[in-house]
Amino acid sequence: MLCDDDAVEAPDGAPPWLEVFTAEERPDLWERAGVERLFEALWPEYNLHGTHSAAYFGELVPRFARLQALFVDGRSGDLIARARTIPFRWDRTLEDLPRGIDPVGLRAVQDSRTPTALSALSAEVRPEHQGAGLSALVLATMAAMARREGLAPLVAPVRPSWKDRFPITSIEDYANWKRRDGLPYDPWIRVHIRLGARIVRPEPLRVDDGVGRYWEPNVWILHEVS
Repeated sequence: MLCDDDAVEAPDGAPPWLEVFTAEERPDLWERAGVERLFEALWPEYNLHGTHSAAYFGELVPRFARLQALFVDGRSGDLIARARTIPFRWDRTLEDLPRGIDPVGLRAVQDSRTPTALSALSAEVRPEHQGAGLSALVLATMAAMARREGLAPLVAPVRPSWKDRFPITSIEDYANWKRRDGLPYDPWIRVHIRLGARIVRPEPLRVDDGVGRYWEPNVWILHEVS
């Protein structure tokens, strides 16, 4: 949750050693993450060379520094996770929801109107700290920042963890696969749903940048913030 002095705190359920800061509070940590490329290995190579991504990822700090969170293991001082988000204008209709991460990022930096919602861009946990529930804590922190800034809802253009294992299955079908317990088959979608979020639209996005064409399917997931 966020406390009254605008600092960000570890969310409920976090281990006592987890410390959370915004990039506004600790610009040194934000810079360190970039200089040391602490989270770069988490991304497929093609994601590091997007045609439009630099236009909005490059604006996150200092422009939206209050909405970026950094997670530190207080026992060692290691930076172990990062939340990147961006505020944008959305009227809450599906017709007005951007067609994926590039469109939402570009709208955020090009639209001069007051933003009304918050979009997740990435929830990154370093490999050696995965499997301990930190990704859910990163999402909970995003929701807390949205709540504090009056940006509702929090939405996320989710890139499913296991979609690449089923290349001929449409994203619409894959997003609705369920386990026997009724939860989503995909682990990353499942983390969101367990937090009370819901799928609002699978996005079978096709990108044609004049050089090549590829598919980057994602799933828009909505977290109500109150």
